[in-house]
Amino acid sequence: MNNFKLIDTSEAPAAIGPYSQAVVAGEWVFASGQIPLDPSTGEVVEGGVAEQTDRVMNNLAAVLGEAAGSLNHVVKTTVYLADMATFGEMNEVYARHFGDHRPARVTVEAGALPKNVAVEIDLIARIPS
Repeated sequence: MNNFKLIDTSEAPAAIGPYSQAVVAGEWVFASGQIPLDPSTGEVVEGGVAEQTDRVMNNLAAVLGEAAGSLNHVVKTTVYLADMATFGEMNEVYARHFGDHRPARVTVEAGALPKNVAVEIDLIARIPS
């Protein structure tokens, strides 16, 4: 039997498939990819990649908050962009959310993302006991 804790918060969109918003395993948090869904409506936020990245980062912060952590605990992210030409806009918003904290990151252009969004981000965080 595992000692995993499944994260579920109404402050972030509910999972739209058979997965958890995040799984906590010891000090480690593995957050599923977040897309720019407004948690109160379940709808994709209006705007371009900047507005969508802001919503994604707020969703991830809410998931980490439910796991008793914050963006300062993030070790690594993976950013999926529908169009690599939007990297600069995404990066500006992403940097604003992390401040001086600089987790490792991979950014890839995806052929398509759920609900035809511009960006999806997942992460791994470590929250010491």
